[in-house]
Amino acid sequence: MHHETHRIRLQPGAHRRLRHGHLWVYRDEIEPPLPALAAGTLVRVETATQHDLGTGFYHPTSKIAVRLLAWHGDADAAFFRQRIERALRLRRSIYPDRQAYRLVFGEADFLPGFIADRYGEYVAVQFLSAGMDARSATIVEALRHVLPELRGIVAKNDTVLRDKEGLPRREEVLWGSIPERFSVELAGCTMVVDLLGGQKTGLYLDQAANYELVARLARGRRVLDCFTHQGGFALHCARAGAVEVCGVDSSAAVIEIARENALLNGVADRCRFVEADVFDYLHKAETAGERWDMVILDPPAFAKSIQHVERALRGYAEINRRALRLLGDGGILVTASCSHHVGQAMLADVVVGESRRAGCRVRLVARGMQSPCHPIYAPMPETEYLSLLVFEVVRLASP
Repeated sequence: MHHETHRIRLQPGAHRRLRHGHLWVYRDEIEPPLPALAAGTLVRVETATQHDLGTGFYHPTSKIAVRLLAWHGDADAAFFRQRIERALRLRRSIYPDRQAYRLVFGEADFLPGFIADRYGEYVAVQFLSAGMDARSATIVEALRHVLPELRGIVAKNDTVLRDKEGLPRREEVLWGSIPERFSVELAGCTMVVDLLGGQKTGLYLDQAANYELVARLARGRRVLDCFTHQGGFALHCARAGAVEVCGVDSSAAVIEIARENALLNGVADRCRFVEADVFDYLHKAETAGERWDMVILDPPAFAKSIQHVERALRGYAEINRRALRLLGDGGILVTASCSHHVGQAMLADVVVGESRRAGCRVRLVARGMQSPCHPIYAPMPETEYLSLLVFEVVRLASP
């Protein structure tokens, strides 16, 4: 259906970022008055000199007023089919035989406000914008068309990001059926997926590439995996030849799944999992004089927004300092930040600063980023959010 799309004009000069490929129009860039349109309405955006910048989803109250689709037609079934097919091509070329990956990563796949994670025959989706939410039925049809082998699609819409768009938080099976629990292969490990009850959209697929990177260094080491979730790093390290692995997480539900995963992967004899607050656990381990050969820190995002960066840096400083104190000469610290606002350089600064307080020196031996199924769209630095650094701890005997 083609109807006359409402036009939105930008203030002079506001188009430059968009001409470079950025997909967000902020409220204060629009020439007033702002139209009184329903959230999710398709609008056409033009520069102050009436040059067309394409169509996007409008929101009357969100700070992001328009999310551009890099497309000039209607947001119809053909549009979604084309975009999802394009996203799938990249994943199939990277992972010819992997069952679990992020199929659609929002803006980076030119589907702003839409996330889809694939687990074999099941897909978990998130609609983070009103425009996507309003078109959920069309998106479900497109997913079924592109992936005819699917048996179920579930919406994991319980996220704070929906609040900003005035959308209710809820989880529901949109089509087909989703088993209580099933398992998939992820980077060589079998992982239980609990799509109906689990956190996020199932597994942390953004760390999959880093599981392999870190596991290569774990052979023969005793490994402490903090914020282990369902045991991603812990299991890969154990399978790669770590002699002992301890995973710590504050959630009883994920610890239970981690133990199940350890049995599934035949490493239960070398893995134990502890339900505890990581800050408390590290404090006690330090007081008890514990020593580990590798400590992995994969905390949740401490900085959800730019306002929280200072507080976040204090959190990163504390856990990294405590972790460094548990590592002897030649020990390995693996430290991650999953916040766009605390990138590699900031995280490295934290570790270098805290190494002095922990009485050691560090050298960087590897860097990791989000898995390639979470591509970083260059004109939008916001799409880069995961940094992982691997340091060797050096404790030189004083002369």
